[in-house]
Amino acid sequence: MNASLGIGLIGTGYMGKCHALAWNGVKAVFGDGAKPRLVHLAEVNADIARTKADEFGFAKSTGDWRQLIADPEVDVVSVTTPNAFHAEMAIAALEAGKHVWCEKPMAVALADAERMAAVARASGKVAVLGYNYIQNPLIRHIGALLEQGAIGTVNHVRFEMDEDFMADPEALFYWKSEASSGYGALDDFGVHPLSLIHSLFGPVSRVFAHLSKPYADRPTKEGKRRAVETFDIASILFEIGAGISGVMALDRSAWGRKGRIAVQIFGSRGTIVYDQERMNEVQLYTVGDRPTEQGFRTILTAPHHAPYDRFIPAPGHGLGFNDLKIIECHEMLNAIAGKPARVIGFDEGLVIERTVHAMAQSHHEGRWVSL
Repeated sequence: MNASLGIGLIGTGYMGKCHALAWNGVKAVFGDGAKPRLVHLAEVNADIARTKADEFGFAKSTGDWRQLIADPEVDVVSVTTPNAFHAEMAIAALEAGKHVWCEKPMAVALADAERMAAVARASGKVAVLGYNYIQNPLIRHIGALLEQGAIGTVNHVRFEMDEDFMADPEALFYWKSEASSGYGALDDFGVHPLSLIHSLFGPVSRVFAHLSKPYADRPTKEGKRRAVETFDIASILFEIGAGISGVMALDRSAWGRKGRIAVQIFGSRGTIVYDQERMNEVQLYTVGDRPTEQGFRTILTAPHHAPYDRFIPAPGHGLGFNDLKIIECHEMLNAIAGKPARVIGFDEGLVIERTVHAMAQSHHEGRWVSL
């Protein structure tokens, strides 16, 4: 990471700002390599683009994302737009010889995700998806515990992801309720637990899913009501390989849940429990303690859980969501530099996308679907 890379950012919403913070912070946190140059920012119109470029620290701005991709000073393109635009933008950037950091999910249609992976392969460029939860030092520690056999042979896992941003039945209809955005909770949420499953255990082998809509319609700004086209709840049975059973529950309308990804991993000699709402602690139970002292113990993040030490020198202070994005940014820079990197590239991302579409197929056909 010696050469200074020129960065282009498409989109300045929630995830766009996360990417901007990561590009601004990665050098200060990790120290290695040259500081990325924030070259060009694109938004839906030139005025918004200029305002956000000033806020985020980008030198140039445009209301046309194609101008950003054509910019010879841009080496890496961050794609943080709504799901329906990912494929076109990522493919254009790769074909223009740029590395790509694209937010999840890859695309709404499986055929588009397949094209993205094929173009990335042909380009020889680094193409990474925005699965920042796998970067949590404690998720890495869970992986290490599994490799060490701390809980014996894993036989069952449960993953839940819940938020309440769509819990109010009278909240206005917006793009996440449109079919053009995907299936709903299944791909908007489900890809995150799948990224953890893929990182910790490998790919899912078969699935059985049920999708549901808690609300049939929502009010519009015009005072009418519009039918909800996506499913805000998904319940899935799955298997990993030939020996691990699993349950996944997803809900975008779960009152009181703010950013919950709950993980339970059960083994022959213990259990691991983790919740993203308490992202700086993990619960570990192992057999062998005296009956009077058996129970879960809490492990708090600390400097020996790398790369926590790059942010904070003292244990128990805790990292946040944007810190995980900085770690992800650094891992992408490692990949570009040809170093080992903990990332989910487009080929691995395609495995996750195929799993999501298999789940949707299972729901519509009412049967197990193998991958």
